[in-house]
Amino acid sequence: MDNLTYKPVAHDHEKFLREAKKDEVFLKEYEALAPAYAFVRELLLARQRSGLTQEAIASKIGTTKSAISRLESGGKHIPSITTLRKYAEALGCELEIKLVPKKQSTSTS
Repeated sequence: MDNLTYKPVAHDHEKFLREAKKDEVFLKEYEALAPAYAFVRELLLARQRSGLTQEAIASKIGTTKSAISRLESGGKHIPSITTLRKYAEALGCELEIKLVPKKQSTSTS
């Protein structure tokens, strides 16, 4: 048991994604998650710009740090518009929700 030393395994995430995206099923599911990840990125960037911690936001809107963490994780929890509005206001932002027409694929058949 003396040889229990920490040996990190190298991981090239970009290479992993390039290889994984060759699988059509993986690519379809990965692309389906893109809007959710973009939304989480927006939340995190807005909080970073505000300079506030999760605890500070939680205090401002009357919730817990763990609730803010769940909101920012983009997991199974789907926040209400009211919660998103409070989050935005705590950051000094406005919440903007819009529907954008899908891009039409141009077929040359």
